[in-house]
Amino acid sequence: MRGSTLSVSRSGRLLGYCSKGAFFSVVTVPDQYNVNELGEVPADARLPTSYGDFRIRVFHEENTGLDHVALTLGDMSGPDPVLVRVHSECLTGDAFGSLRCDCGAQLDAAMRQIHDIGWGCIVYLRQEGRGIGLHAKIQAYNLQDHGADTLDANLLLGHPADARDYGIASTILSAIGIKSVCLLTNNPDKVMQLIQNGINIVERMPLVVGVGELNIQYLTTKIDRMGHEIEDEHLGGHEQKMGP
Repeated sequence: MRGSTLSVSRSGRLLGYCSKGAFFSVVTVPDQYNVNELGEVPADARLPTSYGDFRIRVFHEENTGLDHVALTLGDMSGPDPVLVRVHSECLTGDAFGSLRCDCGAQLDAAMRQIHDIGWGCIVYLRQEGRGIGLHAKIQAYNLQDHGADTLDANLLLGHPADARDYGIASTILSAIGIKSVCLLTNNPDKVMQLIQNGINIVERMPLVVGVGELNIQYLTTKIDRMGHEIEDEHLGGHEQKMGP
């Protein structure tokens, strides 16, 4: 067999080969399925988590090639506003527990709050590094290690301070059937973009968690230079002292 040619064995296993024989994969297909009749399998499944059984759906954005995710818990079709977190991908915070930011703590807190009330939605946007991508984000971290703040680091690399576009989040929310939301965010730009794209935001709910000595400059920059709405009392005594 050549290239990526596939065959299905009688045991129901899908065998794949590459031309040099350097790669071999086995994907088990249940025997009761006729693989010729499966058609396109939807990217829509149950996702058991420590905060309950969520439903995970993938939404492909054609113009960027990115796959975004919606996690929902409960029925989204009711008349009441839905608790929603629109969360931008942060590999370092979400997966590795980085203390340079509050992203991982925000994602965890959003899932916990949705679990506590029994219904809600997280739209997980693949807009790493405020939209500049992972490689550039780590370059920005390097500049921050040498004294730049989170905003100037982006600008020094030739990127916008924030390149995210929340239009796709509005499209995903509408596709799910969500029109009115209580939005978990400290970011007024996110609120404005969602409203401009037809989402009714009944309430903005602050999400201030994961504050510590290692990310206080990051958060202070977001407040002072990017307009994020975080009250001093939520900084837990870690706020930077300005001047002498």
